[in-house]
Amino acid sequence: MMHLLGLFALALLFGGMVFFAAIVAPLIFAKLPPDHAGHFVRALFPRYYLYVFAAAALASLTLRGWPSLVTALVALTTAWLRQWLMPRINQLSDAALAGDDTAKPRFARAHQLSVLINAIQWLAITAALARVGFVPPA
Repeated sequence: MMHLLGLFALALLFGGMVFFAAIVAPLIFAKLPPDHAGHFVRALFPRYYLYVFAAAALASLTLRGWPSLVTALVALTTAWLRQWLMPRINQLSDAALAGDDTAKPRFARAHQLSVLINAIQWLAITAALARVGFVPPA
């Protein structure tokens, strides 16, 4: 039963991450004016990270072996993204919009880091899902 709960949490995590990256984020910037899109994304990201954290933590607690470790690392990095990097990105964005030219490249680097970490998390979750899906519980 725990294996099924872990597999379900992992599938929800994978699906949520793919849906956000492939559907939600592009649609926000394609359909909303830039100032509205920015406000919407700021409201959405804390919830997205909370979703990723909760699903990864549940998967970590209910899976065994390598997939449990991977999902624990995803949960920990997501907590760091939500609590430290995301506020820093917002601070740098505000400074750049206020005319601070030194904030623009720092914002770009911080944003690229968040995108890179999210991509690595997605690849790790994909690998864990493949592993759990093909290897029955011991």
